[in-house]
Amino acid sequence: MRRRGGVGLSLALLFPAASLLSADPLNCTLHGIAAPQAFEVRAHGETLDISWTGEHGTHLRAAFGIDHAAPVVRELSADGVLLGRDLVPEITTVSGVRRAAHGLPDEHRWDVFWDAPLVIPGRGEAQGLPRKPEEIRRASSSFDTHSCEVRQEGARLEISFPGLSLGIFSGRLQFTAYQGSNLLRMEAIAKNDQPSVAYKYTAGLGGFSLDQLQRVTWRDAAGNPQRYEFGGTPNRDAVPLVARNRLAIAEGARGSLAVFPPPHQFFFAREIEVNSGYVWYRKNARSFSLGVRQGDTAGGYDPTWIEQVYALYNAPPGTWQRMAVYFYLAPGDAASTRDAALAYTHGDRFRPLPGYQVMATHFHTAFAEELAKTGSLDVQPPWIPAIRDLGVNIVMLDDFHGDGHARDTGRVRLEELRNYYEACQRHSDRDFLILPGEEANEYLGGHYNLLFPKPVYWTHARTAGQSFMQPDDPYGTVYHPANAGELFDMLRREDALVWQTHPRTKGSTFYPDRIREQDYFRSDQWLGAGFKAMPVDLSESRLCEKRCFSTLDDMNNWDGPKYLVGEVDTYKKFPDYDLYGDFNVNYVKLDVLPPAADWTALNRALRAGDFFVSTGEVLLGDFRVNPSGITADVEWTFPLEFVEVVWGDGERVDRKVIPTREAQAFGKQRFEIPVDLSKQKWVRFAAWDSAVNGAFTQPIFLKK
Repeated sequence: MRRRGGVGLSLALLFPAASLLSADPLNCTLHGIAAPQAFEVRAHGETLDISWTGEHGTHLRAAFGIDHAAPVVRELSADGVLLGRDLVPEITTVSGVRRAAHGLPDEHRWDVFWDAPLVIPGRGEAQGLPRKPEEIRRASSSFDTHSCEVRQEGARLEISFPGLSLGIFSGRLQFTAYQGSNLLRMEAIAKNDQPSVAYKYTAGLGGFSLDQLQRVTWRDAAGNPQRYEFGGTPNRDAVPLVARNRLAIAEGARGSLAVFPPPHQFFFAREIEVNSGYVWYRKNARSFSLGVRQGDTAGGYDPTWIEQVYALYNAPPGTWQRMAVYFYLAPGDAASTRDAALAYTHGDRFRPLPGYQVMATHFHTAFAEELAKTGSLDVQPPWIPAIRDLGVNIVMLDDFHGDGHARDTGRVRLEELRNYYEACQRHSDRDFLILPGEEANEYLGGHYNLLFPKPVYWTHARTAGQSFMQPDDPYGTVYHPANAGELFDMLRREDALVWQTHPRTKGSTFYPDRIREQDYFRSDQWLGAGFKAMPVDLSESRLCEKRCFSTLDDMNNWDGPKYLVGEVDTYKKFPDYDLYGDFNVNYVKLDVLPPAADWTALNRALRAGDFFVSTGEVLLGDFRVNPSGITADVEWTFPLEFVEVVWGDGERVDRKVIPTREAQAFGKQRFEIPVDLSKQKWVRFAAWDSAVNGAFTQPIFLKK
């Protein structure tokens, strides 16, 4: 039986078991099945069959059923090439207890960074330590499914199966197909009622036959092609693949299937980007499973320190967590499928835009210290090519954050600064600028990033006999601030910028709220605060939805204009790290790259708010405010989910959200959104896609 058309249709169809011995009756409710050119939905026997047109006219098909009260993917194919049959969803979770840290009240536990719920007995400053083994709960998916729901919303089709149990979580399993795309998203959508849950998940499909797909291929951490031909005895456990680009591909004689996680939302905040193996396979005698995962640990570097920072995802009670995995269906070989799947992240590169420079901030690489250990300022450290390969051409460092001698008030500190400035200039070139920033925590409150427009010599304190400003050959004028007033005087004299790093968490908990009335915060030299998806809650439709954007909007209602600077906030990095998923960048409106000795033009652009923040998949062009509303140009790779206009009047924040579920993958559109801004103080714009990648402008002030 075939059903087409009928917007708003809600129809229950019951098909008794007939041809498949293990099949259950298929009872599916259909909603809004329209536009026959988008999806063909057909139910026959015990099978729900959907087909759609993907990229370059590819004909894609997925069939679903219910066996023994559990959903099953009866078939996946691309252009008639069978990729899988009778595939079983495999989802697991590991959960622990979320705790507050630094002696904070329990209500601050959802903003925690210094937490590692899977480490027993635990160390650090979290409340209630040590942890106990019984706090850690592991669960695998089970089902009591007797129906399904099919819903078309614009250019996507959702097939949902209720009755999912996943330990402390319960909910449904959902598949989503997208018109014009070869993607098939599978996700567990589930909630729990526990008070303090932190968790991670694995997700995949099992039952791929070696008759259709004979090998799995990937690139190793160094970028070298690797393959496994499914020989040997069966695996007991999943085999993690430390795969470059977080991507593995199962390949057969005529077709292939890629698997990967959401590019950015999948990654909870860490201090380093060690690739702990984000994809996996597990082989049986004549079949195998394939999916995505996070490791139980951070993956090395310095376990005695890094174990404090493996915070997992937040799962506040009652929130619908979306645990997703993407499959890419293709009739071609693994090489072409890899290229097609990577197109969704521009090959893991931040695409250049005319008139913009791509800036990434907040890296604790200990640049000056590591070069001093080599005995030469001319040795290129491994983080330079690693970051440069992402398409970043301005990188801001934060030395003296645990390295060097930040507390020294004399020649040791000044000589380290001189080496720092010289190293940044020496390793910059016409296409790549290294900025010598510093994250400090003296006098102003919380942690803050400080960016001079050129090299400036200063210390974090002063000793007897030193004055606030004094000449010191060969450094010129040296500043020795001893309080907030003097530090801000230095910033004013040198035209520096400062912004709160990781606001309302870590060392900036309660900030910038506690300094909102300070002269230095109200100055336009205080740029605003930093943006990083930390912590991560998979129920949110925007990265850092609650902490970051509430800080941005509050700051602008307090005074403003204030901005949100994209930051990464990680430490050492090497070529085998997988950086892209942990990055967001600032597209700064500058025609040319400033020189390494004086980047005043960059500071001016930041101070004016002439930049937008992006994860890379969503890009913004022209953004204008006019008497009747706003106009914005948006470009995207993953199907776009919504765009929004956000505004404030000095006291409250409002927004207008425009769903974009008609948008197909790899699109571009000018949005003209009518909004009455006549009584508003400021306005901003953002766009977010179906994988929770996004981009947002800085607020534009309409009146003081």
